[in-house]
Amino acid sequence: MSTFTFNDADVGTTTGGTTPKYNLRKNSSPNTRVVRFADGFEQRILFGLASHQNPKVYNLTFDVSAADATKIEDFFDARALDNISFSFTPPGEASSSKFVCEGYSKQIPYVNRATIQASFREVFEA
Repeated sequence: MSTFTFNDADVGTTTGGTTPKYNLRKNSSPNTRVVRFADGFEQRILFGLASHQNPKVYNLTFDVSAADATKIEDFFDARALDNISFSFTPPGEASSSKFVCEGYSKQIPYVNRATIQASFREVFEA
């Protein structure tokens, strides 16, 4: 299986093209099952490995040239077709993790400029 990294070298963008601008959003939503009883007591249960029960979701914005936006779109489209995750190091994090792009949109505010908003969801695989 091929491995892909969302960086300038693998995507083919100019330097900094795959660096999101700040004001990003990081969401956490632990995967727990809750059983609530009539007396107000509740039990919380994790299914699977505890380290894999809190995937992060990043909402990122990329302000790039039109050419870089096309390359980023091509990368996302290729990952959607082959269903392969990619490595990405979120801003402010020390190490990379595996992600899938759940969706993205492209806006063209000016000639030869584009804004891409993407949602990266962390996945746990080898």
